[in-house]
Amino acid sequence: MHPGKVLIAVGLLLVVAGLFFTYGGRIPFLGKLPGDIRVEKENFSFYFPLGSCLAISALISFILWLFRR
Repeated sequence: MHPGKVLIAVGLLLVVAGLFFTYGGRIPFLGKLPGDIRVEKENFSFYFPLGSCLAISALISFILWLFRR
C-alpha cells in the first residue's frame, strides 16, 4: 500500500472519530441497538455497547475495504 493511501485512510478515520465524539450523543440509535448490554441494580450499573461496537466496526471495515479496491 502506498504511503499516500495510508495517510488518506488515517485522515478519514480521524475525521470520522472526531465527528463521532462531537455528534455521537445526538445519534438516537447509537447505544440502544439490540445486543447492547445494560445491567442496572440498586448500587451498580454496567453498560457495554456490544451491538453498537459491531455496527461501527462493520462500517469502518466497509470504508477500508473501499480504499483497498
